[in-house]
Amino acid sequence: MDPVTELLPDDLLAVIRARAADVDRENRFFTEDFTLLREIGYLRMLVPREFGGLGFSLEQAARAQRRLATAAPATALGINMHHVIVGIGYTLHLRGDERARQILDAAAAGEVFAFGISEAGNDSVLFDATTRAEPTAGGWRLHGTKIFTSLSPRWTRLLVHARVAEDASAGTGDAGAPTTDDAAAAPLVFGFLTRPHHEHPVPGVQTLPDWDALGMRASQSCTTVLDGAVLRETDVLTSTPAGPNPDPVVWGVFGCFELLLAAVYTGIADRAIEVAVGITTSRRSLAKGAPYSDDPDIRRHIARAGVLRDGVELQLRQLCADVDSLGSAREAAHGARWFILFSGVKHRATEAAREVVDLVLRASGGAQYRRGSELERLYRDVLAGMYHPSDAESVHAATANSLLGPVSAG
Repeated sequence: MDPVTELLPDDLLAVIRARAADVDRENRFFTEDFTLLREIGYLRMLVPREFGGLGFSLEQAARAQRRLATAAPATALGINMHHVIVGIGYTLHLRGDERARQILDAAAAGEVFAFGISEAGNDSVLFDATTRAEPTAGGWRLHGTKIFTSLSPRWTRLLVHARVAEDASAGTGDAGAPTTDDAAAAPLVFGFLTRPHHEHPVPGVQTLPDWDALGMRASQSCTTVLDGAVLRETDVLTSTPAGPNPDPVVWGVFGCFELLLAAVYTGIADRAIEVAVGITTSRRSLAKGAPYSDDPDIRRHIARAGVLRDGVELQLRQLCADVDSLGSAREAAHGARWFILFSGVKHRATEAAREVVDLVLRASGGAQYRRGSELERLYRDVLAGMYHPSDAESVHAATANSLLGPVSAG
């Protein structure tokens, strides 16, 4: 049996789907889904078996996330951020990088990872930060605000990044602080803040109860304010220069983030098409005395939706398989194009899913415009895809640079 279907059987998905509308309407965290998924080992699916996990490949994990999204997109998106961080450990492990153990051991032990990277106004995302890192004894003291922190109610390990000030003066009453030379060479620091239990406050970390969004409401992607939170040197995962760079940790974040996001939005497209097929084959036209699925315009809308979804599916599957080939004799040789490929498939998946949902709404009748219909919720959820990095502007600018070179100074 396919391990993805075995992990997420139809009856389990039906349970999750049955409560998705209520969780969305109440604008609350997907607590019941989270508990269920944790119990079946879903949070350990990308952890290799030798570390105590399920041993899924990235391609299998993407299929699982796509399948989960057909039941509850916001649940899939929220849990996605945990899988992105575990995915860093997975890709480091494929490369033979010992830093993988820091992540994989913690995931196997039940830690819940979240993504504290996004910042308002920071369109460089991973490649720069507005959050400041000040050297202190044994690490860094962080000051800044992270937005869209999915899994805010449940994380125990939060991946954050910050920029070390160029004039940071190490050693000013802080024995053991990182050196200024290190900060100058690699001004961005990435690491984990620890919350021993999701209900325990952490000094210098405040979660704002401000998530009241148009869609993806159950993800509870609240704002996180860092006001002196301490990132211990032992919890630092990597330090990098500002700007695009091939650091394996940054590569893993970028790749897993884009591919698993693409999987979630492809799952929304899957479900939208399934719902539309059910509606149009069961409803009959009074004027024509035939199912609406016989109408040529409706057939064209649904066919177009299927074509869009099928094209993304194949791209996503292949690029995940290429990541799975890391460290093997068949390793894909994409070189500098990896980042363009990652961002491109995410862009195409989210844009295709948005068009798919629009098409099936056109095909399914005015009843779907009502608050509470599944397609109405999918429509709100799918819109979030345009805001996740890499956005359309970033994708096209990076692709133009790769094909045409940078814009000339003159």
